[in-house]
Amino acid sequence: MAAGAAAGAWVLVFSLWGAVVGDRNVTARIGKPLVLNCRGAPKKPPQQLEWKLNTGRTEAWKVLSPQGGPWDSVARVLPNGSLLLPAVGIQDEGTFRCRAKSRNGKETRSTYQVRVYQIPGKPEIVDPASELMAGVPNKVGTCLSKGGYPAGTLNWHLDGKPLIPDGKGVSVQEETRRHPETGLFTLQSELMVTPARGGAPHPTFSCSFSPGLPRRRALHTAPIQLSVWEPVPLEVQLVVEPEGGTVAPGGTVTLTCETPAQSSLQIHWIKDGVPLPLTPNPVLLLSEVRPQDQGTYSCVATHPSHGPQESRAVSVHIIETEEGPTAGSLEGQGLRTVALALGILGGLGIAALLIGAIIWQRQRRQGEERKAPEHQEEEEEEREELNQSEEPEAAEGSAAGP
Repeated sequence: MAAGAAAGAWVLVFSLWGAVVGDRNVTARIGKPLVLNCRGAPKKPPQQLEWKLNTGRTEAWKVLSPQGGPWDSVARVLPNGSLLLPAVGIQDEGTFRCRAKSRNGKETRSTYQVRVYQIPGKPEIVDPASELMAGVPNKVGTCLSKGGYPAGTLNWHLDGKPLIPDGKGVSVQEETRRHPETGLFTLQSELMVTPARGGAPHPTFSCSFSPGLPRRRALHTAPIQLSVWEPVPLEVQLVVEPEGGTVAPGGTVTLTCETPAQSSLQIHWIKDGVPLPLTPNPVLLLSEVRPQDQGTYSCVATHPSHGPQESRAVSVHIIETEEGPTAGSLEGQGLRTVALALGILGGLGIAALLIGAIIWQRQRRQGEERKAPEHQEEEEEEREELNQSEEPEAAEGSAAGP
């Protein structure tokens, strides 16, 4: 038993020594044939070898051998043990393994990681700009690459150096599309730049396509050279009527934003630093001015080639007048006037009543005083008449007595 165990151990050692495993990464162009060698396989039959495939065409490992038939038009084992793929495609990406035994029993294993590629056509810049304007965003153009696999990347260059988007002066908008039938990619990249004032007057732009596989050279577009011009600063003036912006309560103030090119401008208004929600208009009319209309006004003119430009600020003030400073003070003064008039009328009414009462009392006293002498005269006359009537009677009585 000891001899048998020793022999088994030597067999294990030789078998481990004889097992050769080779791993390789293979890239193949789409549509071209691909041959994978099975290492250690005898060059002529009889052969003991087996190929196993795990690709986009299989749900599990597919086994091929010299004794078996070809796998449709996808792959077949050649007489020397190699595996032939007549026209490799995207679905053939995956893992390929071969296990072979030589005539002396030595086992060799080979493993391949297969990736495919397709070189697109030369990229180009479509819809390029004719010139650029300093200080404002400009579209340089759109870099386009069609028919590549894997997708790869597009990169922009300025004067031969990589141009890195920073979201401020340089921005790139990318789009990737894949053909539903061929599986090939179309890439496009739109470049926006904001040239600095006083910068290079004639920058040169180019674009390159970098494949998604190593050791593949980038493809470059033809460069384009653009001119940069700096616009003259836009002068915006704000005119206020009446001059000085001072108006009486209920008056009218007209603000006019004057610019050299009225037709291509959009005018927006700002009050106390806050934009007003108004339709763009070069004229702002404040009619029947109220206290809430007071403040500081300015206008902003926006031109496609100049950007926004704000005017100087003007102030609108409401002054107090003799008739009344504001609507609220007018109302208060009117109430005070009405109250004063009512008070005066009430006082005059009371005074008239008192004066009437006094005059009535005086007239009454004077009437009574006039009536008293008249009564005394009448009484005296009556007395005299009585005395005169008594005297004749007395004389007649004395004459008849004796």
